[in-house]
Amino acid sequence: MHPEPLGVVLIIGPWNYPFQLLFTPLVSALAAGNCVALKPSEYAPCTAAVMRRIVADGCEPEHVGYFEGAAAAAADLTHLPFDHIFFTGSVATGRRVMAAAAQGPVSVTLELGGKNPCVVCADARLDQAARRIARGKFMNAGQTCVAPDFVMVAADLLEPLLDKLAATISDFYGPDPRLSPDYGRIINDAHFQRLQACLSGGRIVCGGQSDRTERYLAPTVMRDLPPDAPVLSEEIFGPILPVLAFDELDEVFAYLRHNAKPLALYCFTESGRVRRRFLAETASGGLAFNDTVNHLLAKTLPFGGVGASGIGACHGAAGFAGFTHYRSVLHRSSRLDCRWLYPPLKTPLHVLKRFYGFLLGG
Repeated sequence: MHPEPLGVVLIIGPWNYPFQLLFTPLVSALAAGNCVALKPSEYAPCTAAVMRRIVADGCEPEHVGYFEGAAAAAADLTHLPFDHIFFTGSVATGRRVMAAAAQGPVSVTLELGGKNPCVVCADARLDQAARRIARGKFMNAGQTCVAPDFVMVAADLLEPLLDKLAATISDFYGPDPRLSPDYGRIINDAHFQRLQACLSGGRIVCGGQSDRTERYLAPTVMRDLPPDAPVLSEEIFGPILPVLAFDELDEVFAYLRHNAKPLALYCFTESGRVRRRFLAETASGGLAFNDTVNHLLAKTLPFGGVGASGIGACHGAAGFAGFTHYRSVLHRSSRLDCRWLYPPLKTPLHVLKRFYGFLLGG
């Protein structure tokens, strides 16, 4: 195989980690030899301005183009004849990007989202689980594509886990997270209002306070949610953590089988047997045991979704491969050209198979 660049590629970045999620695929695309058109999110204009200066100072304009604008500008770009489109964002927008690319057709890498389950088994180390779940969930005010979306916990551990999550949030962000320099805000009014609606139904264990003027929503843990609660059916992408109890682990696997494949799946357990079951009986873009989010940072692990949570992968060697066409190249000697390989064929099939295996290195 001979690696070749795909050509001219389009990279559309999101607003939640605007620098990382635009420049990481840019590095992979350039390493693979491509020219790149970049479209940053319009919802992070200050970061977009910084990135514009970096691109202008560090890249030749014929190698990297930088295109700002609203959602309509991104939509227009997706209809141009690029050789590949790399998109990070919501499932709904990802579908529109894929539909536009299909008109080419143009290959795509889609890094999407979904509802990432976090399962806390009966043998989990609860203090550690609470810390790692709270960190993964509430960093960037929950606006992380691989954040735990909801927790399923063994019924006997429900009350202890809720207590430990509340205590951990206070330990991380103080009695009033609004004053913490380590706690963020919601990106815009539309997302703030959507998250406010997610607080309906169920019971708030801790948090729930909000201030629309500064788009502040406290780290919130919820329980006793009805099956039709909005927070259980829609991707949250904010600092709200529903916690559900289960009696038998089979309930968890049944739930996971009957719902969309998530971008990330988390399980807290000390059991090798349980880990093997999760590997064998579930599907997800990534799977982490006794941790959340950090698999995203491992350079040697491909990062991507499966099914509704995405197509393709990035990071490290996987990122290079995603922007590369591996061209099949055959070199055959001209010194030997057996007549009996051509019609009319009289050579037995098993002889032909052996000869071609030898000839082609099979």
